[in-house]
Amino acid sequence: MPCSPTKCRSVTKAKDYPDATIDFRFRGSAGQSFGAFAAPGLQFTLEGEANDYFGKGLSGGRLIVVPDREAKFEPQENIIIGNVAFYGATSGEAYIKGMAGERFCVRNSGVKTVVEGVGDHGCEYMTGGVVVVLGETGKNFAAGMSGGIAYVHNPLGEFEKRVNLEMVDLDPMEDEDFELLRRMLRNHFSCTSSKVAREMLENWDIQRQFFTKVMPRDYKAVLAKRTEKVKVDVKVAVAY
Repeated sequence: MPCSPTKCRSVTKAKDYPDATIDFRFRGSAGQSFGAFAAPGLQFTLEGEANDYFGKGLSGGRLIVVPDREAKFEPQENIIIGNVAFYGATSGEAYIKGMAGERFCVRNSGVKTVVEGVGDHGCEYMTGGVVVVLGETGKNFAAGMSGGIAYVHNPLGEFEKRVNLEMVDLDPMEDEDFELLRRMLRNHFSCTSSKVAREMLENWDIQRQFFTKVMPRDYKAVLAKRTEKVKVDVKVAVAY
């Protein structure tokens, strides 16, 4: 991480840094824990790929990953960040143009992220935040998930075989869900130029019906007692 210890401490202490005040851009292969503990006001854009623990403990910053400009593969069919991404993350946003490895967003408690596919055990023990998956998931999705929401693109109806329903329900999408999902898709396209996101937005009336909402029962019960709707603050990117 090129941010000096002094600069990182000053960013962490500042509570009112505007979005993306400090914007770093990288190209190549990043090692473990890229973007760990990034604070509000920081934005890291990586052109290439990253190893395990990507975004560990993310604390308000924004992380963006896209394949290298010379890559020939289809991003939505290839893993570009490793296992255990966003472990213990508490806040911030992330947009990944490609697939993530296993245990994506394990113990996430507040990050909002879009990814184009995940491996096994996605959203394991998640307690907060929002995860949007635009492609396939591995097995045991949402095991131990007690909070937050996940939206999974499920055009073939196979996701039901891969989700762990011990603590979550697959609920129908409501107007608020579609509004949030579309906003996050717009951000994903704005940040990554994702072909997948663009095609979904261009065919929104059709594609929106293929999304499945993963909702933890305990979280849903708490909201019902408070007669509240889920409130998620996602910064708005340029309009699509």
